[in-house]
Amino acid sequence: MKIPEEFSEIRPYEAEEMKQAFEDLLNDRQFNVVMKGFAPWLPKSVRNGLLRLAFKGVKTPLDFQKRFMKPIVNHIIRKHTDGCRFDDSHLSPLTSHLDERFTFVSNHRDIVLDSAFLDVKLFEAGYPTTVEIGIGDNLLIYPWIKRLVRMNKAFTVRRGLSLRETLAASQLMSRYIHFAVTQKKENIWIAQREGRAKDSNDRTQDAVLKMLAMGGDLQELNIVPLTISYEYDPCDYLKAQEFQQKRDNPGFKKSRQDDLDNMKTGIFGYKGRVVYRPAAPVNTWIDDLKDLPKTEYYKALAERMDREIHKGYELFPCNYIALDELRGNQANSAHYTAADKQRFEKYLAGQLAKITLDNKDEAFLRERILTMYANPVVNYNNVSA
Repeated sequence: MKIPEEFSEIRPYEAEEMKQAFEDLLNDRQFNVVMKGFAPWLPKSVRNGLLRLAFKGVKTPLDFQKRFMKPIVNHIIRKHTDGCRFDDSHLSPLTSHLDERFTFVSNHRDIVLDSAFLDVKLFEAGYPTTVEIGIGDNLLIYPWIKRLVRMNKAFTVRRGLSLRETLAASQLMSRYIHFAVTQKKENIWIAQREGRAKDSNDRTQDAVLKMLAMGGDLQELNIVPLTISYEYDPCDYLKAQEFQQKRDNPGFKKSRQDDLDNMKTGIFGYKGRVVYRPAAPVNTWIDDLKDLPKTEYYKALAERMDREIHKGYELFPCNYIALDELRGNQANSAHYTAADKQRFEKYLAGQLAKITLDNKDEAFLRERILTMYANPVVNYNNVSA
């Protein structure tokens, strides 16, 4: 398929580019330093020879995901979670679902794994392909990272632009997303907002939906609200720490190293049980909003998508415990045991101990982490009442 030239700077690699991209990766000094960390006893020539052998037969980004990424992600699921479940009961009744392509718009729990877990679950459920994902260029701090994510079906989201440049970049990205779904027949994953909701109060930004609409009719994207639920968020203490840093210094901004630390902690930290639950596609109800004026349409669409995402939460004992602790009561005690509470208190103490700020405000940090775990219950209850 001929890919329009305008997408060349942001799109993933195509099949004919994969072999050269892989060779460039192996010749990258920083990539080799990273690889040496995994197997320091192997000489570079042997290590790269093994990687070349493993790459044999890989022709497309989907092949690359199956050969390299799937076993890595399954290893992370086995070692750093208590299982990852995919409940696609709202998608599977679609009789032609294996021919359907979706734009998954989800709450955002992890920079790297949100889409990676979804890829593996789509594989396992028998869907014909995975997702192309948008990754902010602020995370692509080394050439080898950008090369690797483009081999892994990622397209680039440009950050830190002027207002005028942001508009042009958004229009280009939207056109690419429409092209990917309708012409390339790819699924898309995109977060419901820029950056993670650090307090887990997940809300879809109107701006994300407006961006998706810039490139064409929203209905052709077949948008699916997707709920991601973690029992434990390994980055919760880092988010709490950032809350205090911004409270104490309103001008505080994370460094690139902070972003890398968040990525590493998110990947290798303990997550407990993980559940992915897509809702029915918005096309099943979006016509209910068609008579709204443009000024109200995107707000109403975002709010309806939020209801679908909030209904999809998998709630765990720690969520109910956190809400009761915040409110100073036991209103939700039917949802947890004394052992559950003891386990969560031990977990919470361990996470707080990892924060090493000079002026550490223990009460504030504890409240911030409790809020992260309580908000899914609050949102779920609000849409289920």
